[in-house]
Amino acid sequence: MLCSDKCEILDCPKLDDVETTIEILKELGCGVTRQCGRLEVDSSNAFGHEIPERLMHKLRSSIVFLGAVTIATGRARLSMPGGCSLGARPIDLHIKALKALGIEIEEEGGFIEAKAENVHGASIHLSFPSVGATENAILAAVRIKGETTLTNAAREPEIVDLINFLNAMGAKVTGGGTGTIHIEGVPSLKGVSYRIIPDRIAAATYMCAAMATGGELEMENVRGAHLTAIVNELRDEGARIEFFGERGYIRAPKRAKAADMIKTLPYPGFPTDAQSVFLPHLAKADGTSVVVENIFENRFKIAPYLNLMGADIVTEGRTAVIRGVKKLKAAHLYAPDLRSGAAMIVAALAAEGVSVIEDEGHITRGYEDIAQNFSLMGGKIREE
Repeated sequence: MLCSDKCEILDCPKLDDVETTIEILKELGCGVTRQCGRLEVDSSNAFGHEIPERLMHKLRSSIVFLGAVTIATGRARLSMPGGCSLGARPIDLHIKALKALGIEIEEEGGFIEAKAENVHGASIHLSFPSVGATENAILAAVRIKGETTLTNAAREPEIVDLINFLNAMGAKVTGGGTGTIHIEGVPSLKGVSYRIIPDRIAAATYMCAAMATGGELEMENVRGAHLTAIVNELRDEGARIEFFGERGYIRAPKRAKAADMIKTLPYPGFPTDAQSVFLPHLAKADGTSVVVENIFENRFKIAPYLNLMGADIVTEGRTAVIRGVKKLKAAHLYAPDLRSGAAMIVAALAAEGVSVIEDEGHITRGYEDIAQNFSLMGGKIREE
């Protein structure tokens, strides 16, 4: 949307959320073609400024269109975003950051209308290092005349990847991976071909499956530097983990050691997205584990389902106490959200008997061919 040119995205996974993003791009006038993991987006005729409510409600991250569309077309109209229900995820940080850049924003009746008439560089401080708000601020500021400094910015690898992508297009952004990002606005951007980074949460999910089943796994296209907090925790639980370039290896113990304390934190801390997929193997660990969720208040939706499978998990507020049991048993389950759904697959692979998981649509939003991948690893799993 920001370059009015053709961009080629390589290693783009086939996910439901990506498909929804493609639908949004087409609604805005972009031409989009896909061939395997190659995605081409032509925004030369993208003059649309309104995103339909039905698409906004399908995708929480659709809010990151707000800054880019407003700057690209001079205005934007969209509804409040949807996505997984993980508790309060207000967009006030997004709105505050964009307003600081001079974007006029009105909220009424569940809709957001924005105009870019007197935009300018600014100093923006985020009260929380929100990934989405950091992305929105960067996307808006790269084509605004003047200099913008964003402090307490998110430091996730995905932020660094976005900055590298924009710089390849001709943007001038520095500070990715630190809490302070500096943006010098440029008048235009050009189309590029860019290969995106591997999905670290998908890697964490497969590693946790190895832990839950006492298995051994070799992974391709994975970056250990993005998984430090996760790898350190798994090693403490008894796993042997090694990385060779972009290949990773994990050998799990027969039974994991309990985790003394896991606290989810913004990157480089332990990621909230990995918390749910850790619970199945902690449910079978030797001893009592404690997990504290500091990002979202509804991240323990998997707990009652694991208890149905024989786990012993007690949750109170943002804390879960997991007393390890020797085995899990099969159950009929319903995926309440993306990561809980993936965690259910992990638990089912480690349980005795045949489990059924319904509402798999939550899972396919963020995992490509997860059932096929687990089958290739030796799991007995099929989709119906």
